[in-house]
Amino acid sequence: MNITRNNVDALNAIVTIELAKEDYQGNVDQVLSNYKKNASVPGFRKGAVPMSLIVKQYGKAVLFEEVNKILQDKLNNYLVEEKIDILGNPLPVSNESFDWDADVLKFDFELGLTPEFTLDLEGKNKITKFKVVADDAMLDEQVEFIQKQYGKLVSKEAVEETSDLVGTFTNEEEGINQEATLPVTAFRTKTNQKKFLNKKVGDQVTVSTKGLFDDDHKLMEYLGLDHDKVHGLEVDVVFTIKEINETELAELNQELFDKLFGEGVVTSVEQLKEKIKEDAEKQFAGQADQKFVNDVYEHLLAETKFDLPAEFLTRWLQTAGETPMTAEAAAAEYAKSEKGLRYQLVEGKVMSQYDLKLDFEEIKAYTVKLIKDQLAQFGQAEPDEKTVEDIVARVMTNQDEVRRISEQVMNDKVLVLFNEKVSAKEKEVSYKDFVKEMYGE
Repeated sequence: MNITRNNVDALNAIVTIELAKEDYQGNVDQVLSNYKKNASVPGFRKGAVPMSLIVKQYGKAVLFEEVNKILQDKLNNYLVEEKIDILGNPLPVSNESFDWDADVLKFDFELGLTPEFTLDLEGKNKITKFKVVADDAMLDEQVEFIQKQYGKLVSKEAVEETSDLVGTFTNEEEGINQEATLPVTAFRTKTNQKKFLNKKVGDQVTVSTKGLFDDDHKLMEYLGLDHDKVHGLEVDVVFTIKEINETELAELNQELFDKLFGEGVVTSVEQLKEKIKEDAEKQFAGQADQKFVNDVYEHLLAETKFDLPAEFLTRWLQTAGETPMTAEAAAAEYAKSEKGLRYQLVEGKVMSQYDLKLDFEEIKAYTVKLIKDQLAQFGQAEPDEKTVEDIVARVMTNQDEVRRISEQVMNDKVLVLFNEKVSAKEKEVSYKDFVKEMYGE
């Protein structure tokens, strides 16, 4: 057996595998011998069928199968041993004049090679690293939310300015049929708010989605739409009232503070706001970090230039799925997936260029911390170590959980790297403004 490689260019190569009869004939003979032992052919006892008849009936099929097994095994081993990074899978080169009776069988395979490139994390950029703060307006909203959450719900016969509505938004043409709970004050204009006043259960109110709320993103929540659809949406929706409620706000007293945070932890409204601010900004920090990581990747994707074996990948896509694609369909699919492929290559290069690796102990330690944090939320601040170990052991047997945790640990490593290497402008914003930055507005 002989394997050679010819690099057509930096992104394409041909691997040639030559098999002599001694490379595969023993395997073929063994399989045919097993067929002979078990073959049932009329006129012959089981196991007494002449080998010539077995070869005539099964020889070619067995030859094809055994040669294919050897080819797959040898090609895969060759790629690993030679450390050849490829995109897609090797494509066999068609040869209409191939002779299966030749002394040496010669097979060619096309390879799409992974492009070589380097990343520059320390170069110039326009990346902003956001610090999200809980401003006074948000803290007041959160305090009122808590008061409503722990307040008393009172049913009303007719809608008032302070009412909370439960109902369904519908628009058949747009496929909208979404139940929502929202206060009358959620509607941005007084004109729309007045449409609901004095309405009763069962009544319907028609409103336009244009400027319906103070932020178009609320259409995602209240109408059940995705992000791309809500911007510029201007259709009428019908809101059918199912419930009209009024919330008597809970009193901001020590009983409520103890219920929220434990006895004596918070003793005043000022401390309550400080606690809300602290917890909210921890959550915001995680979201801001993720945006920073995403923005760095987008910057690298835009600034790092490299070619791909586009023609090879398009032909590979034609045969990669369960159903073969036409050349036109494969070209369209490649065009759609090219950015995602480039993104994956940039992610992989970050890990290889900066030697970011994971080991089992890191994953396990992160899982231990995760479990302890979760137990603490349920009042077990100092859980028994045996209990933690048992839970961790169960988690580590779940491949999906291990994959998810591994991705998070690697994401944390990438964040540390980007914070160290990337020179970004820092900007302090409210959460409302951060949401606008998140969605490019």
